[in-house]
Amino acid sequence: MELGVCANSPNACATMGFSKALGATLYLPRLAMDARHTPGIKILAIESSCDETAAAVVVDGRCILSSVVSSQVDIHRKYGGVVPELASREHLRQIVPVVHEALQQAGLQFADLDAIGVTQGPGLVGSLLVGITYGKTLAHALNKPLIAVNHLEGHIHAAFLEAYQHGSMPTLPAVCLIVSGGHTVLYEVHRDAAQPSAFAYRKLGQTRDDAAGEAYDKVAKLLGLGYPGGPVLDRLASAAPSAPPPVRFGPTKTRGNALDFSFSGLKTAVLYHVREHPEYNDEIRNREEALRTGRRCFEELLPLCSPATLGLVREFQNAVVRDLVDRTLLAAETCGVPTILVSGGVSANSQLRAVFQKRAASAGLQLYFPDRTLSTDNAAMIAAAAYPRFQYRQFADIHLNAKASMPLA
Repeated sequence: MELGVCANSPNACATMGFSKALGATLYLPRLAMDARHTPGIKILAIESSCDETAAAVVVDGRCILSSVVSSQVDIHRKYGGVVPELASREHLRQIVPVVHEALQQAGLQFADLDAIGVTQGPGLVGSLLVGITYGKTLAHALNKPLIAVNHLEGHIHAAFLEAYQHGSMPTLPAVCLIVSGGHTVLYEVHRDAAQPSAFAYRKLGQTRDDAAGEAYDKVAKLLGLGYPGGPVLDRLASAAPSAPPPVRFGPTKTRGNALDFSFSGLKTAVLYHVREHPEYNDEIRNREEALRTGRRCFEELLPLCSPATLGLVREFQNAVVRDLVDRTLLAAETCGVPTILVSGGVSANSQLRAVFQKRAASAGLQLYFPDRTLSTDNAAMIAAAAYPRFQYRQFADIHLNAKASMPLA
């Protein structure tokens, strides 16, 4: 991936490097110069809404100086999902080193910052409170503005942030699909009439039950394929034979709002199919034993999957991708917009990207995805979303609190 890193001009870029530290994967850019001399508003942002502790420094909402993410996947994997109390404790351990790493990689000191941005919600309250408390304390100690950011707005800005790295600007209005383990929602995005540098949003549809990423995790657990389910199911689907699948899943029908999603029924259909075919049982047990002994990568799980299992995984993914793409394109047609944005962790899915690219091109629509490292939870997108609020002096105070649910309006 290439992320913009300010050098002698806003368009200068440096390649994103990778290193292992703090017991997790950190995504760190290699800087070309002392960033203290870079003009513009430098915002340090903190993201801790779920199970990633992240910090980033972004200039003017566009130029990424650093983006550091400490993942907790290894901690929550044995539970098959995020355990809120464990997530909060890990955030407490990681937030100080992650923030210091972000500053070091940006080549900055605390005094060089212009503002502190934090995710206020939605998310796990305990996790959010760690980031908010640290951010409030830091802003107070530095006498810098504190900016509260909606996590969903961060995902929308991630698509713009990626476009900025390549010198482009999505045409508004647009329809944005945010699809992750916790959210599947459609918004119309347009310029705010009162604040032209900011965006305004209208919710078009949302999931009525499971988020798409949650359905991936539950199906992967059911099939003995581990956690998180999205990446491994995506790769197994691509490895499925071309033979007809063992079952077909039709389009999901929802009464009322045609732009609402539902994935609970699809997950249940997979469950019923497996229960009705005991021939799956032995290989599921074999895969579960492999996971217990630490064999969980794609190359180790693929030989333990029969053609029927691979076909089932492919059919499940086909159904999810079809529903996401169909309803998003329907939203774009209904709203008459020229642009589609797709963000969130599930937007990293290779088949989803390929189908969106084909369908959007056929419909004559602009399509923007963030790079995969900006698709999942990160603080660079929070800093980008904080910048318009800095421009309009929309600052939070010491009473800022976490919100598990937080509408985007």
